[in-house]
Amino acid sequence: MSVNQGFMRIGEVHAQLRKLFPEVELSKIRYYEDKGLVQPSRSRKGYRLYSDRDVECLREAIRLAQEEFVPLRVVRLRLIEQGLLSPPNVSSTTRQIAREAAPSAVSVPAPTPSARPALSVVSDADGETSAPVKEYFTSIELLATTGLLPDEFNQMQATGLVTPVVIDGETMYSALDVRVGAHARALLSRGVDARLLGSLRRVAEREVGVVDDLTSPLRQGGHDLSRDDVLAITTAVAREVAALRSVLVERELLVYLGD
Repeated sequence: MSVNQGFMRIGEVHAQLRKLFPEVELSKIRYYEDKGLVQPSRSRKGYRLYSDRDVECLREAIRLAQEEFVPLRVVRLRLIEQGLLSPPNVSSTTRQIAREAAPSAVSVPAPTPSARPALSVVSDADGETSAPVKEYFTSIELLATTGLLPDEFNQMQATGLVTPVVIDGETMYSALDVRVGAHARALLSRGVDARLLGSLRRVAEREVGVVDDLTSPLRQGGHDLSRDDVLAITTAVAREVAALRSVLVERELLVYLGD
């Protein structure tokens, strides 16, 4: 370890990581930093300085990605859950404005065409499937719309229940995040711990993993299906998986209630 206040340079970190992951390259450390999976500090000359926590963060990120094949987006959430990575936070200005904002719905313009729309495969109460979601909200608008308190919002970000995206340099949240926030607020008002709600996200991730296993051959080519055909089949499979999950939950609930 270097003498720079107990921090390590990137070369020292690389040497440590290769003891556990012999094939890891130095570029992998920089790549993980670019992806927000580690947040080293900088010296006055601009050198990266890694703490013991940063090194542990990298170890866990590499383990999750290489041994458990967890997508990097999910790796980041796991690191936040384990306290190895700091979650995004709401600024003090946002907190103050949010306290004063009225809890009414806010409609904002659709993002630029480069923004990736989310696709809903979950039916609403009337049985109709939701249309693709294209609207995005600022954190202030999300708080005002859902009635979430800033601390609750921070907890939801830490557990991955809401996932920000950057559009034209501004951090935004999709309309699906707003729906998640509204449902979560109803449960939080009953005294539910936000960390418990985070476990529901992991259940959803596993369900999507099942969909991925069932439809991955379609995305590997070697067939006459168009991209729209593949999307339609994947969406149909996702609905079927969601329907099975719903029935299983209903059955377990009946057993739980003793009916």
